[in-house]
Amino acid sequence: MRLSSLADYAVVMMTAAARHCGGAGRLNATLLAEETGVPLPTAQKLVSRLSAAGLLESARGTGGGFRLSRPPSSISLADVIEAVEGPIALTTCVDEARHDCAIEGSCRVKPHWNIVNAAVRGALAGVSLAHLAHDVKAPVGHQTKIAEIA
Repeated sequence: MRLSSLADYAVVMMTAAARHCGGAGRLNATLLAEETGVPLPTAQKLVSRLSAAGLLESARGTGGGFRLSRPPSSISLADVIEAVEGPIALTTCVDEARHDCAIEGSCRVKPHWNIVNAAVRGALAGVSLAHLAHDVKAPVGHQTKIAEIA
């Protein structure tokens, strides 16, 4: 299982926004793009999606920008991923509108995918932006680059 680049960038941006939470003023896509390295057009697209999902509140005009809609401790990794990707599902066979599987009629695993999907979503829901926003110091000799984790 691998997140799309867009979902990955959304998590990076929302984590950066969580680090700014409680500060004066609002954020903007340009600031987060510069801070995170996410290309500005992508950052703007994600701000729009995350706002539409209710994870960011935005204001126009002087002093405008956006901020998290709720505390970082109450926004989960699952919330962010679903805002970009839609419902978490490891297979398409759980989507009742799709019938493109060659073994759909005889598959004995299909009834279990909802349980698997719920377990994955539950694990992602257990990780908050507050947790991701804290710097984690690895023991000396065990430092890992972000690119190696992805």
